Amino acid sequence: MSVDTAAEVAEGFTRLYGSAPDGVWAAPGRVNLIGEHTDYNDGFVMPFALPHTAVAAVSRRDDGVLRLHSADVEGGVVELRVDALEPGSDRGWTAYPAGVVWALRAAGHAVTGADVHLASTVPAGAGLSSSAALEVVVALALNELYGLGLRGWQLARLCQRAENVYVGAPVGIMDQTASACCEAGHALFLDTRDLSQRQIPFDLAAEGMCLLVVDTRVKHSHSEGEYGKRRAGCEKGAALLGVDALRDVPYAELDAALERLGDEEEVRRLVRHVVTEDERVERVVGLLEAGRTRDIGPVLVEGHASLRDDFRISCPELDLVVDTALAAGALGARMTGGGFGGSAIVLVEAADVDGVTKAVREAFAAAGFTEPRVFEAVPAAGARRLV
Repeated sequence: MSVDTAAEVAEGFTRLYGSAPDGVWAAPGRVNLIGEHTDYNDGFVMPFALPHTAVAAVSRRDDGVLRLHSADVEGGVVELRVDALEPGSDRGWTAYPAGVVWALRAAGHAVTGADVHLASTVPAGAGLSSSAALEVVVALALNELYGLGLRGWQLARLCQRAENVYVGAPVGIMDQTASACCEAGHALFLDTRDLSQRQIPFDLAAEGMCLLVVDTRVKHSHSEGEYGKRRAGCEKGAALLGVDALRDVPYAELDAALERLGDEEEVRRLVRHVVTEDERVERVVGLLEAGRTRDIGPVLVEGHASLRDDFRISCPELDLVVDTALAAGALGARMTGGGFGGSAIVLVEAADVDGVTKAVREAFAAAGFTEPRVFEAVPAAGARRLV
């Protein structure tokens, strides 16, 4: 996020509220390299932060008033009372920042109001965690302005609670932790059970490679039920197998576990995806640490097949990206994010970027799909103060 953008958001704040903000903060969206739908099963994930960020200019208030404005949404300033915030009371964009205030106060932190002006370059609905970026940037600002002393992983937990309880979306912990805790030039190996983290070097440019994000422009919404059905199915599988979470089913014992599930075919598919996906995350970590980055390509492809066939959350546009990119010489590709649309990632040699991009665009045109948005994903810094 450039200094120019930070200054622009600060100026927007001053025009809206009549005084300069106390500060300007940024929090990024994320791409998940591998580890999809494992986070709410206490498993492993491996996201990295994007250069695309939500930026917030914020000032503290002590009168119980929360004023919210977004440069990206039509309409004026929304004014709320912090002591009147209740889960389920808001179905608009303001539920995300208001939910953070609610979660902080519910956790015992005396947040007494704020003026907030937001602008974001994270594509909404693309599976790149635009909502988590919005939550984390507000949480980081309030943490500093109120001197709460919370660490990144603690802010992530509170933001997850805001989205689970206040917004009503049953998301896991990955997106908020990635936004709060990622480091530039690294992917974050996160154990979602104990929130232990390892920063894994991931500098593709130095190795002559590139990771493309292909936004299919097919919009998804986690709140619309399918995500919740998958999560409930995973919880049913864990209960039937007598474990706390599917993370506790060893990969080596997967076949036996699937046999025990008998004719619960849908649950069997969900269990198979989660257990094999955790194993794929560990495999990718091992390959990256061994300097065998190109070898992660086939693991990404395996992950896509599992999401498409077992978890059943892909769509024709995502499948077309993967199939076309591989046919055009990509090292690997898979859908990323919650599914039912959103984005795919494509690992390519730097020399092949233009050819693969052209092939995907032409395939979409031939299929009559909306032209996709394609950009390079460079591992960027997590949430931080700009001004």
